[in-house]
Amino acid sequence: MLLKEKTMIRLSFIFLFFVSCMNSNNSKNTSPMSNLESANSRKSIHDQCANTLEGKKICMSDFKGKKVMIVNTASKCGLTPQYKDLQALYEKYKGQNFEIIGFPANNFMSQEPLENEEIGVFCEKNYGVSFTMMEKISVKGEQIHPLYQFLTQKSKNGIDDYEMEWNFQKFLINENGQIDKVISPRTSPLDLEITNWIEGK
Repeated sequence: MLLKEKTMIRLSFIFLFFVSCMNSNNSKNTSPMSNLESANSRKSIHDQCANTLEGKKICMSDFKGKKVMIVNTASKCGLTPQYKDLQALYEKYKGQNFEIIGFPANNFMSQEPLENEEIGVFCEKNYGVSFTMMEKISVKGEQIHPLYQFLTQKSKNGIDDYEMEWNFQKFLINENGQIDKVISPRTSPLDLEITNWIEGK
């Protein structure tokens, strides 16, 4: 009888050890899946569309496979000279699957009073801008454009809520149409954080 009890105790320990190992393995196996689900939660901007200064409709799906900087601009801002660096950045990398898309907006201290045609003339005359410039929109508030709803709202982009701080805030969009980085308005377009991102460093 004593031998039988000892045998039963040993079998119980073996069973508990086996169950413990199984739970440990299951825990390890679910961790990568959680990371994958987190990565897959990021949504694509490629179903968003807007009009250029000339009124031509452009969809972000046109830029699939390219890295894109989206930046809200203004002609009467202390940061307006960034147009020069934006153009320099575009000229350097436009042949490397990189695009810049500018969205004029009047949301901050009424620093974009110009209308679409005037904005086009201003950009070309003063800074030689040749990257894509969209029509004037709202990037925050009740009239926020759907594309900027995507950029600033976690429910749309699947990553986070981002506050629009000022003119020339930069959203860096990867080849899959997902937000990779949000860069401060005061950071130069030629900053290493941006050029390294473009170059994949």
